[in-house]
Amino acid sequence: MNSFSARDNHSNAADQTDRHDRSARRLGLPLIALIGLALLAAPRVVLHDLDIIGEGTATNALFVFGPLLIWIIVTLWANVPNPFLTLLTVGVFYGILLAAGHQIFWTGQFDGAPPRLGGNLADLDPGLSNLIVRLFAAGSSLITGTFVGAVTGAIAFLVDRLLGRKRRRPAESGSA
Repeated sequence: MNSFSARDNHSNAADQTDRHDRSARRLGLPLIALIGLALLAAPRVVLHDLDIIGEGTATNALFVFGPLLIWIIVTLWANVPNPFLTLLTVGVFYGILLAAGHQIFWTGQFDGAPPRLGGNLADLDPGLSNLIVRLFAAGSSLITGTFVGAVTGAIAFLVDRLLGRKRRRPAESGSA
């Protein structure tokens, strides 16, 4: 083993650690916390897809708005440098979880008769039709999660500004 490869491996590990540290400073929370916040909204996906909770109920409202309220409270409590960017990131993670949840419960959600393409595409092979519908559903989930993150981030940003709190710069957030 030559000495350059050992040094390069150490350098790559240090670069990766530095990148994670910079990302955590910019977002104000560690990656595991961002994923944890997104996971708070995941139970509703499962419960809704399995028809355990229905639309328009108080339980559903709790599962819809409770996690989002917690997202906002946590970002304000942590005094993150940019609440919008932090919650947009949480929303992206939520979108990934939403897409995964819908794909996992796909068959159960449609009672074994998944949606198919119609019109000019009705004659497509059922497997190809299913693949196309699933891809669009996954894309829709990613967009929905990102949008939810953007809206909650905008609300947190506005509340933060209305409270007139002094912002930490990204470089300062690692020292707290």
